[in-house]
Amino acid sequence: MTWRWLKYVAGFTIPAATAISFLSEGYGTWLAIFYGFVILPTLELFLPSSRTNLTAAEVEVVKEDKGYDWMLWSMVLVQYALLVWFLFDLSTGARDMWSFEWWGFVLAMGLSCSILGINVAHELGHRREKHNQLMAQALLTTSLYTHFFIEHNQGHHRNVATEEDPGTARRNEWLQVFWCRAVFLAWYSAWEIEAKNMRRRGRSPWHTSNLFLRLQALQWGLLATVWIVLGWQVGVAWLIAGLFGGFLLEVVNYVEHYGLERKRINEHRYERVMPHHSWNSDHPLGRLILFELTRHSDHHHQPAKPYQTLNSIQEAPQLPTGYPGMMLLSLIPPLYFAVMNPRVDAIAAQHAD
Repeated sequence: MTWRWLKYVAGFTIPAATAISFLSEGYGTWLAIFYGFVILPTLELFLPSSRTNLTAAEVEVVKEDKGYDWMLWSMVLVQYALLVWFLFDLSTGARDMWSFEWWGFVLAMGLSCSILGINVAHELGHRREKHNQLMAQALLTTSLYTHFFIEHNQGHHRNVATEEDPGTARRNEWLQVFWCRAVFLAWYSAWEIEAKNMRRRGRSPWHTSNLFLRLQALQWGLLATVWIVLGWQVGVAWLIAGLFGGFLLEVVNYVEHYGLERKRINEHRYERVMPHHSWNSDHPLGRLILFELTRHSDHHHQPAKPYQTLNSIQEAPQLPTGYPGMMLLSLIPPLYFAVMNPRVDAIAAQHAD
């Protein structure tokens, strides 16, 4: 039991693949993307999923085991090391901008921005401790996606599976349409949430204590500094890496809640969030590499639970394969609808009453 947290070392395969891409030239710079979207989804097609949950006694033990926290905290250092490596490598001018090699190098960083910079930040951002929340904000800064800290915790979790949530994909909504709506409305939602928080405290939304404004100033200030000190080419590369990381995050959002709806109780509220309002995946590699993000039904049902204690819930809707495979499938909307719409209908029928 003491060393059970070591299974999440699998999460380090993403930064390892990114590092190999950084060390490579030509086709080798695409290794991280190949690993994430060819090797992993192929393996998850054949590896059996596991719906085994911890016992109550085991849960109490792992909740107190700091090894699980250290796994997350170490990712902050790894992500910043990769970002510094990325920026200074590009500043040498050794890689031809817009070349095939350059794109592989930049998208490898983008993959790290998504999985380390946003996914790990997602887990840390749900913790109540100030140091965990600060680390979440620091990680999101590397991905230029700091609005996520506010909108996800105070917006998405409240409005999930309703039309008021920009991060919930509607039935038959194409990924490309969803992405545009999710990105811009989530950013605006974060501003609205924090502006409302400021008014509640009796302050102007433009007050310097506004967290949204402070995080935006931090991320764009750092990007501007890189642009000025290391050159506009390096700044553009970081911006593209961040955009790609954000794109992958929104594809995950698309997969996690596609077509699921909460019933409206009255004009002021919906039914409370239940496990059947999120898609679940118990496929092993996604669970380990993404720190149990794929057990999403339990996460939305009980957002404060640390990742190592999340359960597979029997009545939760199940994805046919892991997150990497579903993300690829979502890029072809008609095929995605053909696979998922019957499942959406079955869930709706099951909970019609």
